[in-house]
Amino acid sequence: MSGVLLRLAGTAAVAAQAVLAPVSAAAVPDPRPSVSAPGAQPAPAAPGAQPSVARLLTDLQRLYRETERATETYNATTEKLERQRAEVARLDEELARARLALRSTRLDAGRLARQQYQSGGGLGPYVRLLLARDPQHALDEGHVIGELARERARTVARLTGAERRQDALARAARKALDTQLGLAARQKRQRDDVRTRLAGVERALAALTADQLAAVARLEEQQVAEAQRELTTAGALPAGDRPAAPAAGAAGAAGAAGAAGAAGAAERAVRYALDQVGKPYRWGAAGPDAYDCSGLTSRAWVRAGVAVPRTSQEQWARLARVPLDRLRPGDLVVYFPEATHVAMYVGDGKVVQAPRPGGKVKVSPLASHPVLGAVRPGTGQLG
Repeated sequence: MSGVLLRLAGTAAVAAQAVLAPVSAAAVPDPRPSVSAPGAQPAPAAPGAQPSVARLLTDLQRLYRETERATETYNATTEKLERQRAEVARLDEELARARLALRSTRLDAGRLARQQYQSGGGLGPYVRLLLARDPQHALDEGHVIGELARERARTVARLTGAERRQDALARAARKALDTQLGLAARQKRQRDDVRTRLAGVERALAALTADQLAAVARLEEQQVAEAQRELTTAGALPAGDRPAAPAAGAAGAAGAAGAAGAAGAAERAVRYALDQVGKPYRWGAAGPDAYDCSGLTSRAWVRAGVAVPRTSQEQWARLARVPLDRLRPGDLVVYFPEATHVAMYVGDGKVVQAPRPGGKVKVSPLASHPVLGAVRPGTGQLG
């Protein structure tokens, strides 16, 4: 992570007075221990003491972050489950075709077996050839018999191959189904985990007064504004939002066409994302009525004609990286060391994002969370 981004994360930590530190459970209930600090115990609160605004904001940010991490894990499992269901369906169809082919081959084998049984009482072809009055006729007959024998051999080979293929497909289908059932069970556990964490967020918010909520919101705005100023002052944000001019000549003309196509897709993605402003955040949702963070970014680019991974972690892992000072509208800004949040850059130092539970899709300063980096869809994937 660059020095600018480390300082950005540090600014939020100082402003919140020890980011990710737990708050008194009596003040803001937390149903689970902090994932970021396993085994950490809440600091004891003095009798009657009220938690500071910074402590309240810190705890809420931790709860939101843990919930979003759990949501992205759930999304990844859901995507794997969908692919596995498609694989099970494909194998089932292939197994059905293999069984039909095996049935047909068995009918052919039965027919040949009956023919062999019905003609099995006479002399062998070699003896008939020796005793024949017309050797040429016998030779012709022997040729036919040879062809029948070869056809029997081919039928037996087809039957054996069909049986082996059916057995292999049946084993693959059973294994694929077992994998599907395992993913479904994992998805259910992760769904329950998300719901538990969401309940913790709701209890934490319910424990705050209107004045506390307003104070927390003001402090968060101050943190974001300070982090945004630091990025701007350090020159980490792009000076303009127009793509670089392509090279001259034939190669330049091809590059210009490619750049125009990429720019057109990015423009469509940004337009779609901005059209979703005001719609609610909902974990696991990818539109059209609600979104989580990666649901918004992936759906916007899919609507622009470019397939991107579903989760923020996969978007960070598989899409081409781009420096922050080279950002263009449509690029995806990824947040937190675990890549558990993502937003879409729309220009002028701002992003559109589905922020967190209880929020709505909105346009925010780019530095609304600690920045990990940025990626650009439509320019090739890393794997």
